Order: sequence, then C-alpha cells, then structure tokens
Amino acid sequence: MELNHIIWDWNGTLLDDRWLCVDAINKSLLLRNLPVIDENRYLEIFCFPVEKYYLKLGFDFEKEPFTISGSEFIKNYNSRFHEPKLHEGVIHLLDFVKTEGITQSILSAGKQEYVDDWVIHHQLKDYFIKVLGIDNHYASGKTTLGMKWINEMEYDPDKVLMVGDTLHDLEVANAMGIKCVLVAQGHTSYTRLRDTGAFVFNDLFEFKSYLQNSLPVNGSIGT
Repeated sequence: MELNHIIWDWNGTLLDDRWLCVDAINKSLLLRNLPVIDENRYLEIFCFPVEKYYLKLGFDFEKEPFTISGSEFIKNYNSRFHEPKLHEGVIHLLDFVKTEGITQSILSAGKQEYVDDWVIHHQLKDYFIKVLGIDNHYASGKTTLGMKWINEMEYDPDKVLMVGDTLHDLEVANAMGIKCVLVAQGHTSYTRLRDTGAFVFNDLFEFKSYLQNSLPVNGSIGT
C-alpha cells in the first residue's frame, strides 16, 4: 500500500510524559486517601474515556464530579508542563519520514492550545501540515476530530497511517478507516496493545526500522 501521510498521536507516542501523568494523578489520589499507583499499574489500567480510568483508581463521582478531579490533574500536570522530553529518536524519525516525501500531522486528545505550545517548545512545527487538539482538557473528542481531518485531507484513507500508543488510538483509526500501528513506550502496556491484534512496536526505533525496510523509494509500505 502506498503511504502518503502519517498521523501521529502526541502524548506517549512522541512525548515521553507517562512519568508526569503518574505523578500528577498520585497527588490527587493522596488528597483523597486513595492508593497511589506506579508506572506498571498505570500501564495496565489507563484507558479512554478517562472517566473510566478514574473509576478504576477509586474516585467516586457520586461524591465528587469528575470535573473536579479532572481539572485538578490538569493543574498538577501543567505545573511541570515543559519538563517531559521527546522520546529518544523522535527527531531522526520525523526527519526520515519527511525525506521520504510523506507528509505528517498530529492528532491529539490534548487541548489545542497545549498541543500548539508543545510543538513550538520542541521546535517541531515545520514537520507537520496540521496540528490538531481537542477543545477541552478532559481528553474527549479525538474521534470526531479525526473523522473531520480524514475527510478534509487530500489523501486516500488507504494511504494514511496512524501511529499511537493507546487502545483509543486504534479505535480512532478504525473509525477514520485508516491503518494503525501502536508503540508500547507510552501509556499502555505491550501486552494490552498486542491483544488488540494491531501491529505493535516496542519503541520508535523499531518502528523506524520497519519503515526503512518497508518503504521503497516511491514511499509505499507493505501490509
């Protein structure tokens, strides 16, 4: 299949922020005398919609609406907003894709203004023809955004690939009618990703090797 465009998820896929997500949620858990989690536990329970993830952690929305704990998490996260770094190999990978003549975009469940800030902060703006984030900070609306983007872009959906790190990224890609590969260095364990039946890579280096071995000079990728 010819590959014309790659849609990247942001948090967890390009940005290495799992540690901060665990730190931020643990602050909220401690305030409510709920058990804190480590990164291994996080990888096994994080999910979308994020309200479901909060329920797994022990939050009680009958006592306190999700908007309170959800906003609290964002405040905790944003207090260290620029500390997460890109995953190793991101720049070389984006450069490689660009030199292959494949255009790129970001589709994120992060708020638009946050994603724009991250892209500028990490000096990545020139790599992407579109940077898409949602209009709220509760990680809701990525599927709708993705559907709109695939309908707007000039490429055949069969020639577009999504790269993500969560089960939700696969769900979004399926709704968009495009192929998806998953990278297990973000917010979901390798086992959970593998169990979906999707193509799963341990990290971006593995994914780059896959592209290098699969892309002939005309920018096509085997299925």
